[in-house]
Amino acid sequence: MERFEPSAPRPTAHDRRASRARLQALLTHADVVIDGDRPWDPRVNDERVFDVAFAGSLAIGEAYMDGLWECDRLDELVCRFRHASLDQRFHIGADGWRALKARMRSPQRPSWVDASRVHDGALEVFEATLDPRMAHSCAYWQSATTLAAAQEAKLELACRKLGLLPGMRVLDLGCGWGSFVHHAAERYGVDVVGITASREQLAYAQGRCQGLPVEIRLQEYGEVTGSFDRVFSAGVLAQVGPRDHRRYFEAVHRVLHGEGLFLLDTAGGNRSRSSADAWTDKYIVPGMVMPSAGQIGGAVEKLFVIEDWHNLGPDHDKTLVAWWQNFERSWPQLRDRYDERFYRMWRFFLLASAGNFRARASHVWQLVLSKHGLVGGYPAVR
Repeated sequence: MERFEPSAPRPTAHDRRASRARLQALLTHADVVIDGDRPWDPRVNDERVFDVAFAGSLAIGEAYMDGLWECDRLDELVCRFRHASLDQRFHIGADGWRALKARMRSPQRPSWVDASRVHDGALEVFEATLDPRMAHSCAYWQSATTLAAAQEAKLELACRKLGLLPGMRVLDLGCGWGSFVHHAAERYGVDVVGITASREQLAYAQGRCQGLPVEIRLQEYGEVTGSFDRVFSAGVLAQVGPRDHRRYFEAVHRVLHGEGLFLLDTAGGNRSRSSADAWTDKYIVPGMVMPSAGQIGGAVEKLFVIEDWHNLGPDHDKTLVAWWQNFERSWPQLRDRYDERFYRMWRFFLLASAGNFRARASHVWQLVLSKHGLVGGYPAVR
């Protein structure tokens, strides 16, 4: 949390009462009551939370991590907050400075490489959170009732959208722990190259894909060369950042065969942004900015034809909740190595994210892209 300098006026009891009243007036629009008795009502453990109530996401998130406030259904609280557009009613001064810093950031900064620090050294956390395939993206719950089945359905959906056939050469740009490359090679008989920025993901994916026609590389997306019949990329565009959207799509265009298909799987938002959320930037993924539909459209112009656009956002709400339930069940085996603040950080991230997707403020989009447009059109797969 923000520390008050000795020379700064310290908040008084009157200041905190005024802040509480102002906050409650806003939360009323979302049917949320401070210290109420419903699962989505936040409970105050320490009055200092009102010192930072309007200081931005970083301060609020850290106040939760430090135990200044609680909420039984954090996901539902955030859903109500976002559905009522309360984020637009809060007048927070930090946002302008954050946007200025984003504009000053070098366009050459490989933000998705910075994100490797999230994965390296945290394998046991992801094993405790994800499904047995270690798929680290939105699952597909259309006919599934378990996370494992939903992630298998998602992998099948991606392969069917790409129309994979034996002998094809496929690129997975941002292969994570290797779930897609393994599934595509084993089930569809394709040769796959997976690209990751994480050394731990590299080792893990190489180990699980032994004996399959799979190559895993530690490489920056702009350095990939060769020619591929199909390209798949999940979760990378948001890590690339708005200044490098065009560079990312140009990199895919350069290696995709003229008649090939590109399946882009990305989180997205309703508004174009140039800067990352401060709390997420500090604690989860540095530089992550969810692209808007407008930003994607501008970045692919004159490079690709958009053949299909599929919104799976509600499925990610279920996925995030399932990830939290997995982690919660595994916490007794992890608590000796991770402290309570980490536990609260991971809970805040997963459940607050679920609330954003439930409120339809965030989305997961799958776009099928071609270089020249498919003659007769693309038969949409669902």
